[in-house]
Amino acid sequence: MIKAGSGKGNIAGTYISCREYERLPYVFKSRNHTILMTHLRLVDEAVRWLRSKYRCGIVLSEQSCSSGETPDAVGWKGRNHSVVIECKISRADFLADASKPWRLDSDCALGCERFYLAPAGLISTEELPCGWGLLEIRGCALTVTRKSKKNLRTVTGFANEMNLLLASLRRVEVRIEPQTITDFLKWKNRMARYNGGTLPSGLGSSESNLYLSGD
Repeated sequence: MIKAGSGKGNIAGTYISCREYERLPYVFKSRNHTILMTHLRLVDEAVRWLRSKYRCGIVLSEQSCSSGETPDAVGWKGRNHSVVIECKISRADFLADASKPWRLDSDCALGCERFYLAPAGLISTEELPCGWGLLEIRGCALTVTRKSKKNLRTVTGFANEMNLLLASLRRVEVRIEPQTITDFLKWKNRMARYNGGTLPSGLGSSESNLYLSGD
């Protein structure tokens, strides 16, 4: 058990488990104000940075591909150059990331460039995987602490990115509302083909993309 109230958002003097402590929002304290930093806000900052600072024309967040990798944010710009950002709000989350299959076998991982985004001081540059960059949030500012190498993606990684893009397009398509009977019949046939011959009963937010994986 540890005492809350130093570095995380909770009532000072309350004792909580270490696991609960890691799930709490990170807190920035300055002379004039306190800022709560959650994983959701980090993802929003990553998406904003990819669009405005890195000038990516296409940006997706938390979309999975057939390998299982689900980047918090990924963007593409000229000549299919991709940039992946993984957002980490706790040490436990960062350390657990290293055991994922696409980290153990980086050849299947997404991204020509790869970054971690975390509150300042949470991750040291010495802990980064080979070639990875580090983005840090200090107060309201996002800064580049270390740049990523620009040629990390392999042929397998590129194929997984195409799978991710197809999955994203599919999720958009199934939410388009047919306007006519003809459109509805075309839509129904298309959904049946996607679903291996039968109409899908519904799509959840955690699609596994089974129909986009290879034979």
